Amino acid sequence: MTIFLKYEIFLIRKMDKNRKIPTKSGIIDRLRQQRVELPPLSFRFLQGAENKNWDPGFDALVEFSWLNEKARFAIECKALSTPKAFQAGLIQLKSAKLPKGLVPMLCLPFLSEIQLRQLESERLSGIDVCGNGVVIAPGKFYVFRTGGKNSFSSWAPIKNIYRKNTSLVGRVFLARPEYDAVQEIRGEISRRNPLVAMWNKKPIGLSTVSKALKTLEEDLIVARNGGIRLLQVDKLLNKLSENYEPPVAARRVQLKVQEKPKMIRDLLAQVYQKTGLPVTATGISSVSRYTVMQRGDLLSVYCPTMEPMLAKLPDRKSDRFPNLELIEIEEETVYFDAREEEGFFWASPVQVYLELMAGDKRDQETAEQLKPSIMKALA
Repeated sequence: MTIFLKYEIFLIRKMDKNRKIPTKSGIIDRLRQQRVELPPLSFRFLQGAENKNWDPGFDALVEFSWLNEKARFAIECKALSTPKAFQAGLIQLKSAKLPKGLVPMLCLPFLSEIQLRQLESERLSGIDVCGNGVVIAPGKFYVFRTGGKNSFSSWAPIKNIYRKNTSLVGRVFLARPEYDAVQEIRGEISRRNPLVAMWNKKPIGLSTVSKALKTLEEDLIVARNGGIRLLQVDKLLNKLSENYEPPVAARRVQLKVQEKPKMIRDLLAQVYQKTGLPVTATGISSVSRYTVMQRGDLLSVYCPTMEPMLAKLPDRKSDRFPNLELIEIEEETVYFDAREEEGFFWASPVQVYLELMAGDKRDQETAEQLKPSIMKALA
Protein backbone atom coordinates (compact mmCIF):
# COMPACT_ATOMS: atom_id res chain seq x y z
CA MET A 1 0.00 0.00 0.00
CA THR A 2 1.45 3.35 -1.06
CA ILE A 3 1.42 6.17 1.50
CA PHE A 4 0.94 9.63 -0.03
CA LEU A 5 2.55 12.56 1.77
CA LYS A 6 2.34 16.01 0.26
CA TYR A 7 4.42 18.80 1.78
CA GLU A 8 4.16 22.25 0.22
CA ILE A 9 6.32 24.43 2.46
CA PHE A 10 8.07 27.75 2.26
CA LEU A 11 11.61 27.75 3.56
CA ILE A 12 13.47 30.93 4.42
CA ARG A 13 17.20 30.50 3.91
CA LYS A 14 19.95 32.96 4.57
CA MET A 15 21.93 33.34 1.37
CA ASP A 16 25.61 32.48 1.61
CA LYS A 17 27.40 35.21 -0.34
CA ASN A 18 30.33 32.88 -0.85
CA ARG A 19 28.19 30.03 -2.17
CA LYS A 20 29.66 28.84 -5.45
CA ILE A 21 27.83 27.67 -8.54
CA PRO A 22 27.47 23.90 -8.00
CA THR A 23 29.29 21.32 -10.08
CA LYS A 24 28.19 17.78 -10.77
CA SER A 25 30.89 16.37 -8.49
CA GLY A 26 29.90 18.90 -5.84
CA ILE A 27 26.32 17.69 -5.90
CA ILE A 28 27.45 14.06 -5.63
CA ASP A 29 29.59 15.06 -2.63
CA ARG A 30 26.52 16.59 -1.00
CA LEU A 31 24.71 13.29 -1.48
CA ARG A 32 27.68 11.37 -0.08
CA GLN A 33 27.84 13.65 2.95
CA GLN A 34 24.07 13.32 3.41
CA ARG A 35 23.62 17.08 3.13
CA VAL A 36 20.41 16.64 1.13
CA GLU A 37 17.21 16.64 3.14
CA LEU A 38 13.64 15.84 2.19
CA PRO A 39 11.56 15.30 5.37
CA PRO A 40 9.79 13.12 6.35
CA LEU A 41 12.03 10.75 4.39
CA SER A 42 15.35 9.50 5.72
CA PHE A 43 18.21 9.36 3.28
CA ARG A 44 21.32 7.17 2.92
CA PHE A 45 24.09 7.31 0.30
CA LEU A 46 25.12 3.85 -0.86
CA GLN A 47 27.72 4.28 -3.59
CA GLY A 48 28.76 6.47 -6.47
CA ALA A 49 29.91 6.17 -10.06
CA GLU A 50 33.54 5.70 -8.96
CA ASN A 51 32.60 2.17 -7.80
CA LYS A 52 33.42 -0.22 -10.66
CA ASN A 53 30.50 -2.45 -9.78
CA TRP A 54 28.10 0.46 -10.28
CA ASP A 55 26.23 1.16 -13.51
CA PRO A 56 28.29 3.92 -15.22
CA GLY A 57 25.13 5.31 -16.80
CA PHE A 58 24.12 6.84 -13.46
CA ASP A 59 26.03 8.88 -10.90
CA ALA A 60 24.99 7.48 -7.53
CA LEU A 61 22.89 4.96 -5.67
CA VAL A 62 20.86 6.18 -2.67
CA GLU A 63 18.22 4.80 -0.37
CA PHE A 64 15.17 6.67 0.93
CA SER A 65 13.12 5.30 3.79
CA TRP A 66 10.02 6.18 5.77
CA LEU A 67 8.82 4.16 8.76
CA ASN A 68 9.38 0.54 7.72
CA GLU A 69 9.46 1.18 3.97
CA LYS A 70 12.67 1.54 1.94
CA ALA A 71 13.37 2.21 -1.72
CA ARG A 72 16.58 2.50 -3.71
CA PHE A 73 17.14 5.04 -6.47
CA ALA A 74 19.73 5.35 -9.23
CA ILE A 75 20.53 9.06 -9.48
CA GLU A 76 21.41 11.07 -12.55
CA CYS A 77 22.98 14.42 -11.53
CA LYS A 78 23.06 17.63 -13.58
CA ALA A 79 25.08 20.73 -12.70
CA LEU A 80 22.49 23.11 -14.19
CA SER A 81 18.76 23.55 -13.72
CA THR A 82 18.11 24.96 -17.17
CA PRO A 83 15.20 23.60 -19.24
CA LYS A 84 17.72 21.96 -21.57
CA ALA A 85 19.50 20.12 -18.72
CA PHE A 86 16.19 19.18 -17.16
CA GLN A 87 14.81 17.75 -20.41
CA ALA A 88 18.02 15.82 -21.01
CA GLY A 89 17.64 14.31 -17.54
CA LEU A 90 14.03 13.36 -18.23
CA ILE A 91 15.00 11.57 -21.43
CA GLN A 92 17.67 9.58 -19.59
CA LEU A 93 15.28 8.60 -16.80
CA LYS A 94 12.60 7.48 -19.26
CA SER A 95 15.03 5.34 -21.25
CA ALA A 96 16.78 3.84 -18.20
CA LYS A 97 16.96 0.06 -17.95
CA LEU A 98 17.68 -0.70 -14.34
CA PRO A 99 17.79 -3.92 -12.30
CA LYS A 100 14.64 -4.86 -10.46
CA GLY A 101 14.18 -2.88 -7.27
CA LEU A 102 15.96 0.23 -8.55
CA VAL A 103 14.06 3.41 -9.48
CA PRO A 104 15.60 6.22 -11.59
CA MET A 105 15.85 9.69 -10.01
CA LEU A 106 17.03 13.08 -11.26
CA CYS A 107 19.08 15.41 -9.03
CA LEU A 108 19.58 19.08 -9.95
CA PRO A 109 20.87 22.03 -7.93
CA PHE A 110 17.35 23.49 -7.96
CA LEU A 111 13.97 22.18 -9.10
CA SER A 112 11.17 24.67 -9.67
CA GLU A 113 7.59 23.73 -8.88
CA ILE A 114 6.87 23.55 -12.63
CA GLN A 115 9.69 21.03 -13.07
CA LEU A 116 8.49 19.04 -10.06
CA ARG A 117 4.97 18.94 -11.51
CA GLN A 118 6.34 17.65 -14.80
CA LEU A 119 8.27 14.91 -13.01
CA GLU A 120 5.13 14.05 -11.07
CA SER A 121 3.05 13.83 -14.24
CA GLU A 122 5.64 11.47 -15.75
CA ARG A 123 5.63 9.36 -12.55
CA LEU A 124 9.33 10.09 -12.15
CA SER A 125 11.37 11.13 -9.10
CA GLY A 126 13.65 14.11 -8.64
CA ILE A 127 15.34 16.03 -5.83
CA ASP A 128 17.48 19.14 -5.51
CA VAL A 129 19.89 20.47 -2.89
CA CYS A 130 17.50 23.25 -1.79
CA GLY A 131 14.91 21.04 -0.08
CA ASN A 132 12.55 20.37 -2.99
CA GLY A 133 11.64 17.04 -4.51
CA VAL A 134 9.15 14.46 -5.61
CA VAL A 135 9.96 10.89 -4.56
CA ILE A 136 7.80 8.12 -5.95
CA ALA A 137 8.49 4.61 -4.68
CA PRO A 138 5.81 2.43 -6.30
CA GLY A 139 3.79 0.50 -3.72
CA LYS A 140 5.69 2.11 -0.81
CA PHE A 141 5.51 5.87 -0.48
CA TYR A 142 5.04 9.10 -2.40
CA VAL A 143 6.33 12.49 -1.24
CA PHE A 144 6.04 15.88 -2.95
CA ARG A 145 7.84 18.83 -1.38
CA THR A 146 8.27 22.36 -2.76
CA GLY A 147 8.86 25.90 -1.53
CA GLY A 148 12.64 25.75 -0.99
CA LYS A 149 14.26 28.86 -2.43
CA ASN A 150 16.96 28.77 -5.07
CA SER A 151 20.19 29.06 -3.08
CA PHE A 152 22.25 29.43 -6.24
CA SER A 153 20.87 32.61 -7.78
CA SER A 154 24.20 33.13 -9.50
CA TRP A 155 23.04 30.61 -12.14
CA ALA A 156 20.74 33.24 -13.57
CA PRO A 157 22.27 35.16 -16.48
CA ILE A 158 23.87 38.45 -15.47
CA LYS A 159 21.71 40.14 -18.04
CA ASN A 160 18.06 39.32 -18.62
CA ILE A 161 18.02 38.48 -22.32
CA TYR A 162 14.24 38.91 -22.55
CA ARG A 163 14.32 42.57 -21.50
CA LYS A 164 15.49 45.86 -23.03
CA ASN A 165 17.84 45.87 -26.02
CA THR A 166 19.12 42.32 -25.46
CA SER A 167 15.58 41.10 -26.16
CA LEU A 168 16.19 42.02 -29.83
CA VAL A 169 18.03 38.70 -30.18
CA GLY A 170 14.86 36.82 -29.30
CA ARG A 171 12.61 39.21 -31.20
CA VAL A 172 14.53 38.79 -34.45
CA PHE A 173 13.47 35.10 -34.49
CA LEU A 174 9.85 36.29 -34.46
CA ALA A 175 10.56 38.21 -37.65
CA ARG A 176 12.56 35.43 -39.31
CA PRO A 177 12.80 32.02 -37.64
CA GLU A 178 16.01 30.54 -39.08
CA TYR A 179 19.61 31.66 -39.66
CA ASP A 180 22.87 30.12 -40.80
CA ALA A 181 25.24 31.84 -38.36
CA VAL A 182 25.50 34.21 -35.40
CA GLN A 183 26.86 36.96 -37.67
CA GLU A 184 23.75 36.67 -39.82
CA ILE A 185 21.51 37.14 -36.78
CA ARG A 186 23.46 40.24 -35.77
CA GLY A 187 23.14 41.64 -39.29
CA GLU A 188 19.39 41.02 -39.36
CA ILE A 189 18.95 42.79 -36.00
CA SER A 190 20.81 45.84 -37.31
CA ARG A 191 18.84 45.83 -40.56
CA ARG A 192 15.52 45.82 -38.69
CA ASN A 193 16.66 48.44 -36.15
CA PRO A 194 15.89 51.95 -37.48
CA LEU A 195 18.05 53.59 -34.82
CA VAL A 196 21.07 51.76 -36.24
CA ALA A 197 20.10 52.22 -39.89
CA MET A 198 19.02 55.89 -39.60
CA TRP A 199 20.12 57.33 -36.29
CA ASN A 200 23.76 56.26 -35.91
CA LYS A 201 23.15 53.95 -32.97
CA LYS A 202 25.89 51.41 -32.38
CA PRO A 203 24.89 47.90 -33.55
CA ILE A 204 24.43 45.18 -30.97
CA GLY A 205 27.69 43.41 -30.14
CA LEU A 206 28.44 39.96 -31.49
CA SER A 207 29.31 38.71 -27.99
CA THR A 208 25.92 39.91 -26.72
CA VAL A 209 24.18 38.00 -29.49
CA SER A 210 26.20 34.87 -28.68
CA LYS A 211 25.43 35.06 -24.96
CA ALA A 212 21.72 35.61 -25.60
CA LEU A 213 21.65 32.69 -28.02
CA LYS A 214 23.20 30.44 -25.40
CA THR A 215 20.38 31.23 -22.98
CA LEU A 216 17.74 30.81 -25.71
CA GLU A 217 19.25 27.42 -26.46
CA GLU A 218 19.32 26.41 -22.78
CA ASP A 219 15.67 27.46 -22.52
CA LEU A 220 14.87 25.20 -25.51
CA ILE A 221 13.58 28.17 -27.50
CA VAL A 222 16.13 27.89 -30.30
CA ALA A 223 18.21 24.98 -31.54
CA ARG A 224 21.53 24.71 -33.35
CA ASN A 225 21.61 21.89 -35.86
CA GLY A 226 23.49 23.02 -38.90
CA GLY A 227 21.76 26.39 -38.65
CA ILE A 228 20.08 28.27 -35.82
CA ARG A 229 16.30 28.01 -35.77
CA LEU A 230 13.35 28.92 -33.61
CA LEU A 231 11.71 25.98 -31.82
CA GLN A 232 8.99 27.40 -29.57
CA VAL A 233 7.24 30.58 -30.72
CA ASP A 234 4.68 30.51 -27.92
CA LYS A 235 7.32 30.10 -25.22
CA LEU A 236 9.41 32.96 -26.62
CA LEU A 237 6.39 35.28 -26.69
CA ASN A 238 5.59 34.34 -23.10
CA LYS A 239 9.16 34.99 -21.96
CA LEU A 240 9.22 38.38 -23.67
CA SER A 241 5.85 39.28 -22.19
CA GLU A 242 6.74 38.18 -18.65
CA ASN A 243 9.89 40.29 -18.69
CA TYR A 244 8.59 43.28 -20.64
CA GLU A 245 9.07 46.71 -19.06
CA PRO A 246 7.21 49.63 -20.64
CA PRO A 247 9.78 52.14 -21.92
CA VAL A 248 10.39 55.31 -19.93
CA ALA A 249 9.94 58.46 -22.00
CA ALA A 250 12.29 61.43 -21.70
CA ARG A 251 9.27 63.65 -22.32
CA ARG A 252 5.78 63.63 -23.79
CA VAL A 253 3.92 66.36 -25.67
CA GLN A 254 0.27 66.25 -26.68
CA LEU A 255 -0.88 68.32 -29.63
CA LYS A 256 -4.07 69.33 -31.36
CA VAL A 257 -3.34 69.19 -35.10
CA GLN A 258 -6.04 70.56 -37.37
CA GLU A 259 -5.82 67.71 -39.82
CA LYS A 260 -7.51 64.35 -40.39
CA PRO A 261 -5.70 61.18 -39.19
CA LYS A 262 -4.41 60.29 -42.66
CA MET A 263 -3.10 63.84 -43.14
CA ILE A 264 -1.30 63.69 -39.78
CA ARG A 265 0.42 60.45 -40.80
CA ASP A 266 1.41 62.07 -44.12
CA LEU A 267 2.90 65.02 -42.26
CA LEU A 268 4.92 62.66 -40.05
CA ALA A 269 6.05 60.74 -43.13
CA GLN A 270 7.31 64.01 -44.63
CA VAL A 271 9.32 64.69 -41.49
CA TYR A 272 10.87 61.24 -41.85
CA GLN A 273 11.68 61.80 -45.52
CA LYS A 274 13.30 65.20 -44.87
CA THR A 275 15.15 64.46 -41.64
CA GLY A 276 15.55 60.67 -41.47
CA LEU A 277 13.90 60.77 -38.05
CA PRO A 278 12.51 57.25 -37.38
CA VAL A 279 9.05 58.23 -36.15
CA THR A 280 7.07 55.08 -35.22
CA ALA A 281 3.54 54.61 -33.91
CA THR A 282 3.31 53.03 -30.48
CA GLY A 283 2.10 49.48 -30.18
CA ILE A 284 -1.24 50.65 -28.77
CA SER A 285 -1.76 53.09 -31.66
CA SER A 286 -0.85 50.30 -34.12
CA VAL A 287 -3.39 47.75 -32.86
CA SER A 288 -6.00 48.31 -35.57
CA ARG A 289 -3.41 47.53 -38.25
CA TYR A 290 -3.20 43.93 -37.07
CA THR A 291 -6.45 43.07 -35.30
CA VAL A 292 -9.92 44.41 -34.58
CA MET A 293 -9.96 46.85 -31.67
CA GLN A 294 -11.52 50.27 -31.44
CA ARG A 295 -9.22 53.04 -30.26
CA GLY A 296 -9.70 56.78 -29.84
CA ASP A 297 -8.47 59.47 -32.23
CA LEU A 298 -5.18 60.01 -30.38
CA LEU A 299 -2.16 58.88 -32.42
CA SER A 300 0.87 58.29 -30.17
CA VAL A 301 4.29 58.04 -31.79
CA TYR A 302 7.81 57.32 -30.57
CA CYS A 303 10.70 59.49 -31.75
CA PRO A 304 14.36 59.84 -30.64
CA THR A 305 13.92 63.63 -30.55
CA MET A 306 10.76 65.62 -31.12
CA GLU A 307 12.26 69.01 -32.10
CA PRO A 308 12.19 68.41 -35.90
CA MET A 309 8.50 67.50 -35.69
CA LEU A 310 7.58 70.42 -33.47
CA ALA A 311 9.20 72.69 -36.06
CA LYS A 312 7.28 71.15 -38.98
CA LEU A 313 3.82 70.43 -37.59
CA PRO A 314 1.04 73.06 -37.78
CA ASP A 315 -0.07 72.51 -34.21
CA ARG A 316 -0.77 73.89 -30.82
CA LYS A 317 -0.03 72.15 -27.57
CA SER A 318 -3.20 70.99 -25.90
CA ASP A 319 -4.27 68.65 -23.14
CA ARG A 320 -7.86 69.14 -24.29
CA PHE A 321 -8.93 66.73 -27.04
CA PRO A 322 -5.41 66.13 -28.43
CA ASN A 323 -5.08 63.96 -31.52
CA LEU A 324 -1.28 63.56 -31.61
CA GLU A 325 1.14 62.57 -28.86
CA LEU A 326 4.90 62.74 -29.28
CA ILE A 327 6.91 60.43 -27.01
CA GLU A 328 10.64 61.11 -26.94
CA ILE A 329 12.55 57.90 -26.31
CA GLU A 330 15.73 56.22 -27.56
CA GLU A 331 15.05 52.65 -26.44
CA GLU A 332 15.65 50.54 -29.52
CA THR A 333 13.01 47.89 -28.85
CA VAL A 334 10.06 50.19 -29.62
CA TYR A 335 11.36 50.90 -33.14
CA PHE A 336 12.56 47.40 -33.92
CA ASP A 337 11.02 45.74 -37.00
CA ALA A 338 8.60 48.66 -37.55
CA ARG A 339 6.43 48.22 -40.64
CA GLU A 340 6.38 51.01 -43.23
CA GLU A 341 3.16 51.97 -45.00
CA GLU A 342 3.11 54.97 -47.33
CA GLY A 343 6.13 56.48 -45.61
CA PHE A 344 4.71 56.07 -42.08
CA PHE A 345 5.97 53.44 -39.64
CA TRP A 346 3.72 51.24 -37.51
CA ALA A 347 4.99 49.22 -34.57
CA SER A 348 5.80 45.56 -35.24
CA PRO A 349 3.18 42.92 -34.34
CA VAL A 350 5.44 41.77 -31.49
CA GLN A 351 5.68 45.28 -30.00
CA VAL A 352 1.90 45.58 -30.26
CA TYR A 353 1.49 42.25 -28.50
CA LEU A 354 3.86 43.18 -25.67
CA GLU A 355 2.25 46.58 -25.06
CA LEU A 356 -1.20 45.00 -24.99
CA MET A 357 -0.08 42.27 -22.59
CA ALA A 358 1.20 44.99 -20.25
CA GLY A 359 -2.26 46.60 -20.26
CA ASP A 360 -5.62 45.82 -18.68
CA LYS A 361 -7.77 42.73 -19.14
CA ARG A 362 -9.34 44.02 -22.36
CA ASP A 363 -5.90 44.75 -23.83
CA GLN A 364 -4.66 41.28 -22.86
CA GLU A 365 -7.66 39.65 -24.52
CA THR A 366 -6.85 41.57 -27.70
CA ALA A 367 -3.23 40.41 -27.44
CA GLU A 368 -4.41 36.80 -27.36
CA GLN A 369 -6.31 37.46 -30.60
CA LEU A 370 -3.11 38.77 -32.16
CA LYS A 371 -0.86 35.89 -31.06
CA PRO A 372 -2.12 33.30 -33.65
CA SER A 373 -1.28 35.64 -36.54
CA ILE A 374 2.27 36.13 -35.20
CA MET A 375 2.71 32.39 -34.92
CA LYS A 376 1.12 31.70 -38.33
CA ALA A 377 3.51 34.13 -40.05
CA LEU A 378 6.42 31.95 -38.87
CA ALA A 379 4.96 28.60 -39.86
